[in-house]
Amino acid sequence: MIAKEQETQQLIQLGKAVLQIEAEAILALDSRIDEGFVAACRYMLKCEGRIVVVGMGKSGHIGSKVAATFASTGAPAFFVHPGEASHGDLGMITSKDVVLALSNSGETDEIITILPMIKRLDVPLITLTGNPASTMAKMATINIDISVAKEACPLGLAPTSSTTATLAMGDALAVSLLEARGFTAEDFARSHPGGRLGRRLLLLIDEIMHSGADIPSVNETASLSETLVEMTNKGLGMTAVLAADGKLAGVFTDGDLRRVLDRKIDIHNTCISEMMTRKCRTARPGMLAAEALQLMEKHKINALLVVTENSELVGAINMHDMLRAGVV
Repeated sequence: MIAKEQETQQLIQLGKAVLQIEAEAILALDSRIDEGFVAACRYMLKCEGRIVVVGMGKSGHIGSKVAATFASTGAPAFFVHPGEASHGDLGMITSKDVVLALSNSGETDEIITILPMIKRLDVPLITLTGNPASTMAKMATINIDISVAKEACPLGLAPTSSTTATLAMGDALAVSLLEARGFTAEDFARSHPGGRLGRRLLLLIDEIMHSGADIPSVNETASLSETLVEMTNKGLGMTAVLAADGKLAGVFTDGDLRRVLDRKIDIHNTCISEMMTRKCRTARPGMLAAEALQLMEKHKINALLVVTENSELVGAINMHDMLRAGVV
């Protein structure tokens, strides 16, 4: 039992030590966000083609992720395996591209082999290396130092801190480009239409609201009891109250009902116009569902009526509709 507890504590300590070492490695990068970093960003911003990321081994895995992050945040990019590049894939790189090469040692043979061809294309070569005196760093247009004090691996062999630092610097480049390009949440959603974020940012309220005969509504001359029947039949927890000209006059909700019942009002002889909320929160056609959700959350309400600028009722939506659509 004691041995098991000792093992448990040892594993916890080892795990925490790894996180501490890698956190320190990332923090050490702060001073390297300098003029060289800015110059690298400017080359990428001016790029008329694509950002081509290359890396071998673990750096290759990080490179694939970095390229994917660039691509999803408005900077067209793709990953090329340096081993395949020297066997034909180098043709994927054009004179309008920017090459981003990753290598902790800066001496990766597969990358050094293709550097002369990259230089011949006269494309900017940005390198992330852990050795500013390396071959790759010397041949680079811009080299960004991603060296680490030590790997988190106790043997000092497995790439751990170094790959974390490379990934963090890649993210720093990608996010800086995102901000500089004025890339918006809507832009991000357009490249992720199948995901939850895409639904949140691209779905319009018109696509999920209740319309036509499904909208709960009563005339302002209706009794409270008639209003309750309409609310029960439509099941949205509220109903619109319409004026004589058919335009929205107010709303009556489940919350209003609870307050009314506390006052012991005669529901059969009380007119809904006396009980409704006149200045109610509404949504507009064409509004993003995410905006409507934000409105509901801000004002702590569970449903919204959708009306035109002329106060014409065209729809109704509640929180359950948002949940079903995956907006929440």
